[in-house]
Amino acid sequence: MKTEIRKTSSLLGIGMVALLGLSACGDSAEPAEETDQEMTEETEGTDAEATEEEPMDEESMEEEEPMDDESMDESDPAANLVGASCEAYAEEVPEGEGSVGGMAQDPVATAASNNPMLTTLTAAVSGELNPDVDLVDTLNGDEFTVIAPTDDARGEIPEEDLNAVVEDADMLTEVLTYHVIPGQLSPDEIAGEHETVNGATVTVEGEGDDLTFDDAGLVCGGVMTANATVYMVDAVLMPAAAEE
Repeated sequence: MKTEIRKTSSLLGIGMVALLGLSACGDSAEPAEETDQEMTEETEGTDAEATEEEPMDEESMEEEEPMDDESMDESDPAANLVGASCEAYAEEVPEGEGSVGGMAQDPVATAASNNPMLTTLTAAVSGELNPDVDLVDTLNGDEFTVIAPTDDARGEIPEEDLNAVVEDADMLTEVLTYHVIPGQLSPDEIAGEHETVNGATVTVEGEGDDLTFDDAGLVCGGVMTANATVYMVDAVLMPAAAEE
């Protein structure tokens, strides 16, 4: 009888050990499964982050695309120049405030004062020739197309006639404002008849290098300033009233 009890106890002991062993194995396997799941989630998260970054790369590429021709024209003050003497002008004034690039930074009266080809015009509009005629603030204060006689054009006017205009403030103002058209006109818009600030009409004919302004020929046009488009010409324009 005692022998059977011992056998039964031994069997129960072996069963308990086996159960404990299985339990221990089960406990150690669960963390391993969780670790695998965490690794999978981390990998998926990394892939998702990489996918989210792709649109940012595309936007960066779009921002680096080159400017179109229109944008380049707007940023380059020499893009719309016309006139057979533009190259000579660039050689005479290659850089600085009076150059094509320099004039683009300032309003028109200021820009003209920096151009060594426009000293007579600058003196006339600034009150230097006649203290009663100062158009600097007017010219710098709005958008204009300015027909600008170069210094060489002064030599085409007899000294006696030039002095008569300079000494008469009303006549000088009339002549100067005849060279100014309200609004900015590009080289492909300038041809035609335009009412000037003077109130009279100036006639522009031809195209490109062959543009004429009444009887004056083009030296270099399409020169940009901060508020105006300038056409340098080889003669002083005279409105009909001033010629009488």
